[in-house]
Amino acid sequence: MMDFKPLAQFIDRVTDWRIPWAEVLVMHRNRVVFRYRNGYLDLDKRIPLEDGAIFNLYSLTKIMTCVAALRLVEQGAILLSDPISAYLPEYAEMTVEKRLPNGETRLESATRPITVRDLFAMTAGFSYNLRSPSLLAAIERTDGKVPTRVFAEALAKEPLLYEPGTRWNYSLCHDVLAALVEVVAGRRFGEYIREEITGPLGMRDTAFDLSEEQMSRLAPQYEFDEASGKPVSKNGNGYRIGTEFESGGAGLLSTVSDYALFLNALSNRGTSPDGVRILAPASVELMRRDLLTDKMREDFSWDHMKGYGYGLGVRTHLSQAESGSLSSLGEFGWAGAAGCLAVIDPSEQLTIMYAQHMLNSQEPYVHPRLKNLVYACL
Repeated sequence: MMDFKPLAQFIDRVTDWRIPWAEVLVMHRNRVVFRYRNGYLDLDKRIPLEDGAIFNLYSLTKIMTCVAALRLVEQGAILLSDPISAYLPEYAEMTVEKRLPNGETRLESATRPITVRDLFAMTAGFSYNLRSPSLLAAIERTDGKVPTRVFAEALAKEPLLYEPGTRWNYSLCHDVLAALVEVVAGRRFGEYIREEITGPLGMRDTAFDLSEEQMSRLAPQYEFDEASGKPVSKNGNGYRIGTEFESGGAGLLSTVSDYALFLNALSNRGTSPDGVRILAPASVELMRRDLLTDKMREDFSWDHMKGYGYGLGVRTHLSQAESGSLSSLGEFGWAGAAGCLAVIDPSEQLTIMYAQHMLNSQEPYVHPRLKNLVYACL
C-alpha cells in the first residue's frame, strides 16, 4: 500500500518556502505511481504550473551524454582505455599546471594521456571555467557560434589542473565527451541524441534547441537571492557559450514526462517498457560502478554526497551508514544547476524525476529529503 501524501506535503512545503514551483514523478515497475506539482510557473503573474512545461536540465544532460558515449563503447567504436587524442588530436600534447613549494605555478608537459574513461569519470584534469582565454577567443572567432567540436579544440589549449587520471574534479569533461561522440559517430551531437535515444524512446520535448511551439512552453527561470530572501527572475543558460554549442554537460531542455522515459529505461537496465533498448544491462552495471580511488574520494566531498561514489558520469550509492539515505545501494543518477534530480534504481525498478527551475537550487536541503520520502512512501 503506497501512500504518497507525505511527498505531496513536502512539495507544498518547499514551494511555500523558497522554490517557485516543483514537480515530481515517481515510476515503479514501469507504472507512474505518483505525480504531483505545485507552485507558480511565473511568480509575478501568478501563473500556476501546467503539464508540458519545458525547463533547463543543466547537468541532468550529463547522464544522456554518458549513455550516448556508452553506446559507442558497446558498438566497439571506442574503448574506455583509448587516449582521446586518437579521436580529438588536439589533446595529444597537454600541459599541466604544477604548484611549486614556494606557491608559484609552472607549466609542465603531461606524462599521462587523457583517456575516454577520464572524460566519463571527471578525472581528465579540466576545470569548469567557461571564461578561460581560449574559450573566449573561440567565441569571438566563431562569431558567437562555438560548435561543439570547436569548443573541444579551444579547451585543449588550456593547461590541465592535474595529471589525467590522478584526481577527481567536476568539470567540462562531458562537454568534451559530446565532441568525441560527434567525431566517432560522424554527426552532430544533437542529431545523434535524437536518432539514437530520444527519437526511439518517443521523447518529443528533449533537445538543445526548441521549436517556436516549444519556446511558448519554456518556463521562466529564477535564482534565489539570499539578500532579499526571495527568487528573482534569471533567464538563459550560462553554460551555453555559443549558439551552435550543444553542451554535453548542461545544454539539454526537457519536460518531466519526457526525461522520465529516458531515466526509466535505465531503471529497467537499459530497455524501455516498449522494448526500445538504449543500453545493454552490462553497460548500466558499468555505469553505476564506483570508480573513485582513495585520493579521488577526497575530491568528491560534497556533504550531500556522503556515502556515494562516482561512476561513469553518475553518483552511485555505496553506504547507507554514511549517506543516511533510504535509497537502495546502487541507486544512481545526478542533479542539475536549477534543481532537477534524477534517481535511477534498477534493483527496485524505481525512477524519480524531480524538477524545479531555480538556480541556487537549495539542492543539499531538497534532494536528500525528497529521496527519503519516496522510499518511505513505497
